[in-house]
Amino acid sequence: MVPWLSQWYAGKKDFGELLVEDQKIRKFIKKKFAGSGISKVRIERTREKVVVIIHAAKVGVIIGKKGQEVEKLTKNLEELCHRHIEVKTFEVTKPEVDPQLVAQDVAEQLQKRASFRRTIKRALDTTMEAGAKGIRVQVSGRLGGAEMARTESSMAGSLPLSTLRAKVEFGFTEAVTAQGNIGVKVWINNGDFLTEESSDGNDAKAGKVSKKPAR
Repeated sequence: MVPWLSQWYAGKKDFGELLVEDQKIRKFIKKKFAGSGISKVRIERTREKVVVIIHAAKVGVIIGKKGQEVEKLTKNLEELCHRHIEVKTFEVTKPEVDPQLVAQDVAEQLQKRASFRRTIKRALDTTMEAGAKGIRVQVSGRLGGAEMARTESSMAGSLPLSTLRAKVEFGFTEAVTAQGNIGVKVWINNGDFLTEESSDGNDAKAGKVSKKPAR
């Protein structure tokens, strides 16, 4: 299953403070590395340290030459939180099937005043060609500079929302335009958590034993 973005436990006294601290960390990282294609930032806490795990498409931008950028980021986060910070990075190998990165790409195109219908169609085609089982893109706001806000959405493939078996992930961001903000929501189906054919079934078919009468 998909892990929680914040993995830690705290009592009522410290819960609110740590929750706000998590938001500050995520906001700082996304602002500092806006062009690195950050998908998500996971935070794990222990008594000794805070582990910040960054999932991004362009990990090299975050690491920097000989790890200089990671060292700077670690120092900045320690000054921000006054705690011992450990930064880890994971590369998103297929950004075309990551809903958050797809939503960010759609938002960037809308900010460049591209046609929202053409942008949505391009996102659908790119994601399906990358191997996704289904995708839905929804944009809301003053689309095309219209006076009244409205919602437009388009879908391709299969997107089952009534089962926990499907790997349906969600991404959201906002496109800041001259006419106002446009919300972008993306749902992507990346298959099932359970394989269609179990290995046990394959082994059973491959290893058939013919029963012969004993002599």
